[in-house]
Amino acid sequence: MTKRFFLETVGCQMNVLDSELVAAALLRAGYRRTFERRHADVILFNTCSVRQHAEDKIYSALGRLKHIKEQRPDKLIGVLGCMAQKDREAILRRAPHVDLIVGPGQIGHLVALIEERERTSEPQIAVALPRRGHRRDTVAQSFALYDPDRLTAARAQRHRAMVRIMLGCDKFCTYCIVPSVRGPEQSRPAAEITAEVRALADQGCREITLLGQTVNSYRTAENGRQVRLSDLLERVAEAEGIRRIRFVTNYPRDMTPDLLQAVRDLPKVCPYLHVPAQSGSNAVLKRMKRGYTVEQYREMLAAVRETLPAAAVTSDFIVGFCGETEEDFEATLRLTEDARFKNSFIFKYSPRPGTKAHELFPDDVPEAVKRRRNHELLGLQNRISEEDNRRFIGETVEVLIDGPSKAAGRTTFAEGDAEPSAVSAANGEKLQLTGRTPCDRIVVFHGEAKWIGRFARVQVERVTAVTLFGTAVSVES
Repeated sequence: MTKRFFLETVGCQMNVLDSELVAAALLRAGYRRTFERRHADVILFNTCSVRQHAEDKIYSALGRLKHIKEQRPDKLIGVLGCMAQKDREAILRRAPHVDLIVGPGQIGHLVALIEERERTSEPQIAVALPRRGHRRDTVAQSFALYDPDRLTAARAQRHRAMVRIMLGCDKFCTYCIVPSVRGPEQSRPAAEITAEVRALADQGCREITLLGQTVNSYRTAENGRQVRLSDLLERVAEAEGIRRIRFVTNYPRDMTPDLLQAVRDLPKVCPYLHVPAQSGSNAVLKRMKRGYTVEQYREMLAAVRETLPAAAVTSDFIVGFCGETEEDFEATLRLTEDARFKNSFIFKYSPRPGTKAHELFPDDVPEAVKRRRNHELLGLQNRISEEDNRRFIGETVEVLIDGPSKAAGRTTFAEGDAEPSAVSAANGEKLQLTGRTPCDRIVVFHGEAKWIGRFARVQVERVTAVTLFGTAVSVES
């Protein structure tokens, strides 16, 4: 009887891509996918360690599975990803019924680890070396690059795909656990990346997103010459069938003139830049060890606006970081007001054991103050976003259609499907669809399920801070 797997993903786009590769490996090994835990023979959680809430969610889910494991000892439970790399054996102490603990650098061995668990009945732990106490190159080798041939059936959206161009991070921001759980910065060979993009295009992919923890830090050597992200974009843009190219996440100091010019000059590259600021205060940025000042960040923004006047720029902010005063927070509000980001991802500071901030600084901003600052900054950003979105009313925008919106009605879950397949209540009945513009604005409109994966022209009629609503005026055949 064919075994089935359930896979839940928490965290960033890197985790989403890792989960796609895990699903592909299991499908190739003969497993079928299920979206119900109770139907699965193997239950996997691909985890995040950036914030405490993400870890708490996983431990809560593991706790609920304890009685299921008692009833079905043959059912395997696995913790993958960043939490596995960070907590290692500690996961077994909190949840001794877990069978597999696999770090992000070892996901390529998952099928073999499942087989070994079934053969020996012993928990399997596969993680990379810690960064402290080992040479950088030795640690890098233990974080194995895993980028196999892509499998369309494993991808949530067949018309979009993410492509890893680098792994790890060497910035060591004091609040961030990523350098520890993702390892040293490693850039993939450019030829390997372009070949993967061409293969995705052959599978019908229309849009790709190049991924890296600091994607614009991409550097590799080829025939004695350096290849930068701007060079890579030129090569990727030559892939037939690819209509849009994005890249995330960017580091402010590496937003170089050549990269901005590539975005300007290559029609396929979307005018969308995610460049986290994290704070508007120099004192906070110094404690965060971000490596730039507010003045330098503003200079970078000015260069973006000069080269790409219509580009959408988004940011990340952490409120309530160690020692953040009201004056520091006011500086963040001023930066947000002046920058007029398309949107910002705003988080309350969460101490992470294993980071320098956890070792060096007290978490001295009260939770109530963090909540109030989070709410205030979010309110400011939402006002700016809605004001800027109003200029699209009456305009016609190009949208790549992703699928039904969350309010589109019922969905069916088919065994073996890469994702739930949307259905209309009756044949040909219109449903609410969603897609994105080149500048990454979400657009909602009514259409037919057969339009998913196509490009459409949508006339915008009303807006909110996060969404444009309109009517489709044309859809490509």
